[in-house]
Amino acid sequence: MSFKKLYVGNLNFKTTEDKLKEHFAPFGEVASVNILQGRGFGFVEMATPESAQEALSKLNGTEFDGRRLIVNEAKPRAEKKDESRFDGGEKPFRKD
Repeated sequence: MSFKKLYVGNLNFKTTEDKLKEHFAPFGEVASVNILQGRGFGFVEMATPESAQEALSKLNGTEFDGRRLIVNEAKPRAEKKDESRFDGGEKPFRKD
């Protein structure tokens, strides 16, 4: 089985994972739901790419829990860039 993950944004902060799963279920098997609490977004993993595409096309821009949903294909997590001030090439300024 090839799961397909969708990003779901602009969620109401009171939306539960169970409620979101029920909302996506008419479009196919929902493999998993993960809402990032206090962030207003989450991820829904559909069992097939076809069901994910149908859910995306039918639910993006629709109202759910008083908010207009943003549904997109989830992008792979970007590698975090090392945000240190020095790249190792130069030594930091030091007062002697």
